[in-house]
Amino acid sequence: MNMEIHNIDEILTGKILPKIPFARNFFGSTIGIFDSGVGGLTVLKQVMKVLPQENVIFLGDTARVPYGGRSVEEIVSINREILDYFLRQQVDMVIMACGTSSAIAYPVLKEEYKFPIISLIEPGAKAALAATKNFRIGLIATIGTVQSQAYQKAIKSINAEAKVFAQGAPLFVPLIEGGFIEGKETKKIAREYLQPLMEEKVDTIILGCTHYPHLRDVIQEIVGEDVSLVDPAKGATLVAKAALLSKGKLNDGGHKGHYHYFVTGSPAHFEELGSKLLNKNISGVKQVRL
Repeated sequence: MNMEIHNIDEILTGKILPKIPFARNFFGSTIGIFDSGVGGLTVLKQVMKVLPQENVIFLGDTARVPYGGRSVEEIVSINREILDYFLRQQVDMVIMACGTSSAIAYPVLKEEYKFPIISLIEPGAKAALAATKNFRIGLIATIGTVQSQAYQKAIKSINAEAKVFAQGAPLFVPLIEGGFIEGKETKKIAREYLQPLMEEKVDTIILGCTHYPHLRDVIQEIVGEDVSLVDPAKGATLVAKAALLSKGKLNDGGHKGHYHYFVTGSPAHFEELGSKLLNKNISGVKQVRL
């Protein structure tokens, strides 16, 4: 039975394939992190900061990116394949570093696995409510996440008076996966997506897809410094830390975690783009089939 964490407030405020041989050979826990592509590296970056002594298996399902336009059935099926993969690797927990997976697959699959599964939705909703002053909250996400109403329901369940204005941004993922972070066309598309939210006078915007923080500077320039941008990865990583602590698996030794990268598409492309986005050299990426 999967462990659910109900009181995230305390946490946020501080109160196939052969088995991978390294998964159990190092000190510390092994965390599985996955996304459809390089977007999940924004979550990995937070894990590196908050949980630097834990080991990570990162899986980028780059052969099937993006997830946002797929059917609910496809998304659940893909996520089950990935979680089964992590089960075989004997990980201690999995972070769904994908907004679409968190919104659509997590509610269906969260109880099917023996390890804790961390979603981005509730941490992101709570962070947005903590940041907003006028309780007019914007959301940019994939079409699948927007249509799932996951963030809208999570926010309303906490504060019924809050208003949520959602905007699908389907072109962001292919632009980021293609390495087009700061081009004129990217800025033009971003302005078109963000204009409806600005017209609604939101003071907070949830970056509801883990790819989107890679465009943080572009988005902030368009909406202005008075609008807070919320990255759900920060809260989700604190939830992950609390989950490891509650199970007695948080490593407090002096060693640094080991990071291993797998993709279903091109390792070379992931190494090149991922190294740029993570600001760390990524090498030795291996291709796997799911």
